Amino acid sequence: MRKSVMILILLAIATQNPQRVEAGAFATEVTQLLNHAQLVLQYVRQGQQLANELNMYADMIKNSRMLSAHSFGAIMNDVNALAGIVQGGQALAYSLANLDQRFRQTYPGYGYNAGAYYTQYRNWSQTSLDTTLGTLRAAGLQGQQLQSEQAIIASLRNSLAGTDGRLEALHALGDISEQQVEQMMKLRELMMADMSSKQAYQATVIQQQAASEAAAQRFFTYTPSQSDNKVYHAGWN
Repeated sequence: MRKSVMILILLAIATQNPQRVEAGAFATEVTQLLNHAQLVLQYVRQGQQLANELNMYADMIKNSRMLSAHSFGAIMNDVNALAGIVQGGQALAYSLANLDQRFRQTYPGYGYNAGAYYTQYRNWSQTSLDTTLGTLRAAGLQGQQLQSEQAIIASLRNSLAGTDGRLEALHALGDISEQQVEQMMKLRELMMADMSSKQAYQATVIQQQAASEAAAQRFFTYTPSQSDNKVYHAGWN
């Protein structure tokens, strides 16, 4: 750059009409030209420094831009929908507020209730079936939610591909992490629904066995009422 400036100065000198000057005056003029050239080089260095600073500021602005739009799923709506769809009929859903009370009422444990076994058996079977149906409904709802989640994933992919600065990239990665947490929450709900179904079936089997054992015990340990030693015959009053 400095050589180019010096060449331009020498060309400018060469194109001017020569004037007759004395040797001392010529030396003074050359010194002034050199001083001007030095000043021009100083301006050039200042311009380069200013350009570097402008580039730094532009880079700072680019890396401090925030992501224009975030992609979040409706996690609370989805979670509430899953918690509600498993509550149907006599299902023992994990989201029931009175789950402990409902369980103890449905499965009282070892005991015999004369004349009510078939009614109890019907309730146990229905509770197990309704709980299993609630789990299947939750799985079906998850499948429907996958369609809307595909749009969210596509939006996240576009956001990450279109980032131009560090802060935008961090925001996009934050959105992806948030989506991963949402998926973990839904997976936990499916696991809880599956556990509820399995435990309801297990409780039904155990309760049936307990009721059968209690009935057998009652049969083999039955003691008839004490007789009053009275004998009744046909036609007697």
